[in-house]
Amino acid sequence: MFNKKKQPPIKSLIAEGTQIDGNMAFSDGLRVDGVIVGNVMASDTVVSILVISDSASVTGEITADHIIINGTVKGPIHARHMLELQPKARIEGDVEYAALEMHQGALISGQLRPLLGAEEKPTLKLAANNQ
Repeated sequence: MFNKKKQPPIKSLIAEGTQIDGNMAFSDGLRVDGVIVGNVMASDTVVSILVISDSASVTGEITADHIIINGTVKGPIHARHMLELQPKARIEGDVEYAALEMHQGALISGQLRPLLGAEEKPTLKLAANNQ
């Protein structure tokens, strides 16, 4: 579902130095470089991608199809399709995912729960250090 050609475009940016207090909803793609204190929910009618950069912080619940985290999240995460945890990811909260890619250095303080379909097994990909 998420190959390079079919990823939704990132149409919105929360820039570094910006803080949003309150819940927010988005569709397509959102990149967060700033701070959000509130829930971040993607529309469930279109494919979505959420990128949380290494300078970003989110305190609240996150829900999207494809989530890429390299910053700090305090709250539960619901990745409907794919969750990518980059080396600087710091998560305090429970995580639900259909597929998970976790790089060396990422930290999770919470429970990991795979979303299982009728006969699906969770996909877990460990990112190797290619040095």
